[in-house]
Amino acid sequence: MDRPRSCGGEQRMNTERLDAALDSALADKRIVGGVHLVSEGGETVRARAVGLADREAGRPMTPDTRIRLASLSKPVCTAVFMSLVEDGTLALDAPVTDHLPGFRPRLPDGTEPVITLHHLLTHTAGLGYRFLETETGPYAKAGISDGLDQPGLSMSENMRRIASAPLYYAPGTAWRYSVGIDVAGAVAEAATGKSMQALLDERIATPLGTTTLSFATEPAEDLATAYRNASPEPVPLQDGDRPILWGEGGVSFAPSRAFDAASFPSCGAGMIGSPRDMLTVLTSLAGHGPQVLKPETLELMKSPRIAPGILTIQGPGVSFGYGWGIVTDAELAATGQPAGTLKWGGVYGHSWFIDPTHDRVSVLMTNTAYEGMSGQLPGDIVGAFYR
Repeated sequence: MDRPRSCGGEQRMNTERLDAALDSALADKRIVGGVHLVSEGGETVRARAVGLADREAGRPMTPDTRIRLASLSKPVCTAVFMSLVEDGTLALDAPVTDHLPGFRPRLPDGTEPVITLHHLLTHTAGLGYRFLETETGPYAKAGISDGLDQPGLSMSENMRRIASAPLYYAPGTAWRYSVGIDVAGAVAEAATGKSMQALLDERIATPLGTTTLSFATEPAEDLATAYRNASPEPVPLQDGDRPILWGEGGVSFAPSRAFDAASFPSCGAGMIGSPRDMLTVLTSLAGHGPQVLKPETLELMKSPRIAPGILTIQGPGVSFGYGWGIVTDAELAATGQPAGTLKWGGVYGHSWFIDPTHDRVSVLMTNTAYEGMSGQLPGDIVGAFYR
C-alpha cells in the first residue's frame, strides 16, 4: 500500500526505488524478510512487507510480525524516561545515586564523578558497550551484558558489573555509545517501584494503543526468527553467535533471551515489537496522533544535547539528543537527509528516521543482522527519498 506524496517540501517518496531496494535485498539473499513503513503528516502512506519471518517454517513477514528491536528500544524507553521527568519523578540533572546508591563507577584514577540522567541518555556518562571492545576489554572482563545476550541475567547483577568497570572518561567530556539507557531503566524502576514493562504499558502502549511492545514473550508464530548474514544466504542466529560489526569484539547475541522473563529489561536493546507499533510510536514522537509527551519535551529531545564538535558513532554532521542521533550538518552527514532529521538503527537489522522538514517517518525492520541496519539496504532506502 503506497500513496506517493510530498510533505513539507519538494522531496517525494520514490516508491519504485523503495520497492527495488527491498526486492533486490531479498533476491540477493541479503535479508530473509523485511518491512518498510512510512508516515507523512501523521498518515501511513507506505506499508510493504517482503520475504519470510521464518524461512524454515515458510511464514511470511507482515507489518504486524513481532521482531526483536535491539536499539529501536532506545527511543521508546527514552520517551518513558522523559515522561517521568515531566511529572517530576526524575530530573535530568540529578545524580543517578539518588535512586541507585550503589551505582558508583570510578575513573581510572579512582575518583568517583557524578553521573546524571542527562549523561545516561546522551551517552556522555563515560560508560561503554562490550561489543565495541576487544575480548580483553574491561566490559568483557566484567561479564557485562549489552542487553542482547546472557538470558536470565538480573538488572541488579548487570548494574553491579557495569559499576565495577572503570569509566572511559569524565562524564560530560566525550561521547561513547553505551549501556547508559539500560542504567536509566534501572533508575526508572528504582524511582517508581514499578517494572519497566509496567511503565512501558502505562506511559506508551496504553495511550498509543500498541499491543506488541514488550521485554519478554512466549515462543509464538508471530515472532520473527532472527538471522545473520552469511554466504550463500543468511543463517539463523544462535545463542553465543558473535558476528563482527565494528572493531574486534563483535555483538554477542542470544535470541532466546526474548523467552526468558528473568532477563533484565534492557531499555537499550531488549525490547520486542512490530513494525506497525514502532511506526505508531515514532509518528507520535514526530508530533502526530495521540501524544505521550508535551511539545516542549519533544523539542528538547529533538535538539542536540552534546557539545558541538563531539563526534558520535555516526560520524561528522550527526549529533545526539535524547533517544536518537540528530543530523546537524546535512553536507557533512552526506546522506541527503536535511538538518534536523532524527535517526538510528538496531543490530537485529533495523533503520529508522524522522524527517521534520518533510513531516516524514520511515521505519525499516528486517530479521537479518546486520544488513537491515548497516548494509546496502538502509542506504538504498534513504537514497530513494533524498538522492
